[in-house]
Amino acid sequence: MANYLVTGAAGFIGARTSHILLEQGHTVVGIDNVNDAYDPRMKEYRLKKLMAVPGFKFHRHDISEKSCIALFKNEKFEGVINLAARAGVRYSVENPWVFLESNVTGTLNMLEVCRQFGCKKFILASTSSIYGENPPYPTPETASSSEPMQPYAASKKGAEALAHSYHHLYDIDVTVLRFFTVYGPAGRPDLAMFRFVQWILEGQPVRINGDGNQSRGFTYIDDISRGIIAALKPVGYEIINLGGHEVISINQLVEIVEDLTGKKAIVQHGPPNLADMLNNQADVSKARTMLGWEPQVNLRQGLKNLIDWYLAERSWAKEVLTP
Repeated sequence: MANYLVTGAAGFIGARTSHILLEQGHTVVGIDNVNDAYDPRMKEYRLKKLMAVPGFKFHRHDISEKSCIALFKNEKFEGVINLAARAGVRYSVENPWVFLESNVTGTLNMLEVCRQFGCKKFILASTSSIYGENPPYPTPETASSSEPMQPYAASKKGAEALAHSYHHLYDIDVTVLRFFTVYGPAGRPDLAMFRFVQWILEGQPVRINGDGNQSRGFTYIDDISRGIIAALKPVGYEIINLGGHEVISINQLVEIVEDLTGKKAIVQHGPPNLADMLNNQADVSKARTMLGWEPQVNLRQGLKNLIDWYLAERSWAKEVLTP
């Protein structure tokens, strides 16, 4: 069995990926600074569950600080899975500096862990936001990623370029995974899925930017984590999309949550946000060919899983801040 470093281990994707690796019999070293980019109660909840699993070791530290490299000098990793990041297209407009620190400097520090301590496999979490305003749909990895619309996507482009330089210089095997709108139980409370479930169940207004006709290819968390683990195979340097096969509008998403909860939404439309992409839809033919991966959990089932989780944790989940 292998030993893996998972950054962002208290995050949504990092926690689920760590759980699956541990279930498979691997050991995981996690690192996360458990910041307040969104309500830290979500991160502490995920972390508490992880800490109870044998084979998991944790460092509460910021990967953007160079000192974190030395934490791993006595470890032997078969792979570094870099999922730690400041995420969110809108927030990056307000504070681009923290996005550069976490997403670019943090990636550099984790690449240095590979270089200094002999780890030959690096996985980088990137984003569909990198494809900019008018990509082809469904979007292949060959679409232009040189016109990011906000600092978040720009920081991920920088991280991808850094990873390529370390592949070239030090023969580190790199898989860059571009994620498309991930959701599921214990998901990020600053994204539409969690917010809509909470707002509708608790009778709060559902705030929608623009007319709600913007669409997303939502991807279930377990599908994403399976893709990450499949991407640990040697590939050289490859960029691979991981995205859902069902694309729906934000208005349709509200309707499905209404149907599954049996409650009517109180919808409030606001102005559109210039940082938002109008659509996203992944071409995942490369993931299918290279990784044997494709999404398995359909949108209705995934949303039901999220709602069931929320209802089970409602005593505290209803208090989680959804900005």
